[in-house]
Amino acid sequence: MHYLRPSPSLQFPVRAMTPIPTYRVSPSRLVIQCAYRFDSANATNPAAPTSACFNFCGGIGSTRADWQSTCAILASKVVSQQQDTKKDSGNVAAVNGHKTLDLVPVDTNCNLPKALTITDLSPAPMHGAKLRVAYQGVPGAYSEAAAGKAYPSCEAIPCDQFEVAFQAVELWIADRAVLPVENSLGGSIHRNYDLLLRHRLHIVGEVQLAVHHCLLALPGVRKEYLTRVISHPQALSQCELTLTKLGLNVAREAVDDTAGAAEFVAANNLRDTAAIASARAADLYGLQILADGIQDDSSNVTRFVMLAREPIIPRTDRPFKTSIVFAHDKGTSVLFKVLSAFAFRNISLTKIESRPHRNRPIRLVDDANVGTAKHFEYMFYVDFEASMAEARAQNALAEVQEFTSFLRVLGSYPMDMTPWCPSQDD
Repeated sequence: MHYLRPSPSLQFPVRAMTPIPTYRVSPSRLVIQCAYRFDSANATNPAAPTSACFNFCGGIGSTRADWQSTCAILASKVVSQQQDTKKDSGNVAAVNGHKTLDLVPVDTNCNLPKALTITDLSPAPMHGAKLRVAYQGVPGAYSEAAAGKAYPSCEAIPCDQFEVAFQAVELWIADRAVLPVENSLGGSIHRNYDLLLRHRLHIVGEVQLAVHHCLLALPGVRKEYLTRVISHPQALSQCELTLTKLGLNVAREAVDDTAGAAEFVAANNLRDTAAIASARAADLYGLQILADGIQDDSSNVTRFVMLAREPIIPRTDRPFKTSIVFAHDKGTSVLFKVLSAFAFRNISLTKIESRPHRNRPIRLVDDANVGTAKHFEYMFYVDFEASMAEARAQNALAEVQEFTSFLRVLGSYPMDMTPWCPSQDD
């Protein structure tokens, strides 16, 4: 029989309604005897001294290794009793209704590494946090204003090219990118449509920004002294009629962005050149406003999309929009069948854009590939008002896939429902 025989001075506390006292036990007086043979006779002998022997049933401790483990546990409990510390019972954690104590004392003065918590592992909030948002242009650009509208607490990161903004998100330099895709006057920004297909980012939202153009020049410069006006090509086209009405018979040169034009005029001290940019660009670069609100149409608005590395989960509790791109092998005759998949399910299309297929720009009309008649092969970009969480949208895309050789969902995201206010009264 396996038994533990304590010395005569070892006392065991008796359960009572009063608090249990703590006993100091000298480890030198503790005697632990281990038998490596299970004695069944002693287990059934009622005359065996129960005060000095403990019987383990079921064969537990029948090997030397088991008894060594049991002795180690008992010894650790005795050592814990020798610690002259008292623990507050209110601060002791309860496990299955029993009070537990720390078997190993922890030195709070040592600099131990802090354990990770679920907060350390959880991702950053998607909205309202200090996100890094990439945009094309320099400070004062309309894209910067769009980034601030989409993510009010963001850290805006300027990029000199559209593709740099895409790569900034892909390389984890930025968390989001806010890029323009279309303007109510100038139409689509085709460069960004091509980049949407080339890169693997996802559209996670949209924002519409009213564009308010100003004619900017160095302080003291008058309109009569100007010989040229520089700005982004879209801005020049949006102000063409107004510039003519102002009597400005000047050369018009395109640059990368509106705020960059203002920065260029200020940095080079160009007194014969004006820039078309925002009023904030005038404040940033120390320019004066020669004319305010020079866009040809007061309802001038640019639509921006927000891009991320991962898509968002589509929902049905608010209006959603979905953007797709597809191609087919049988020419434009299949386009009607594709569009009918949306019309049959009462899904409204808000935009359709065609771009030449870069990898296969020309398709022969003759099936034998011996004719001379050819036409362009196109990629079609479509935006429709439905969420991918809806069955009708899923069924529509399943039908579209039957007629297409390529189909990709660019994103399913909430629609911009902010109130619309024109940039200037007529």
